[in-house]
Amino acid sequence: MDTSNEIKGDYAPIRDPEHPQLGRFDKPLPCFGCGIGWFSFLLGFLCPLMWYYATILYLVNYYRKDPRERAGLAASAIAALIFTITVVIIFR
Repeated sequence: MDTSNEIKGDYAPIRDPEHPQLGRFDKPLPCFGCGIGWFSFLLGFLCPLMWYYATILYLVNYYRKDPRERAGLAASAIAALIFTITVVIIFR
């Protein structure tokens, strides 16, 4: 590894040429940095259709693009399930 850049005060590259996966998730998540899943989860309390949108993304493995999305999408899927069961019980 070349340390001459560090001595000069220049910025070092984030990606490691030997391990290209290291810098893959350095950029922030969309939707104000919290990701589509958590954003849909929070917005779902105002519009429950957002939970169903996130559930569809979860079922089609959207989180494979960015594994950080998985928890939020799963939380939205669980919220959609609970909401559906509640609506079925109320309107039965």
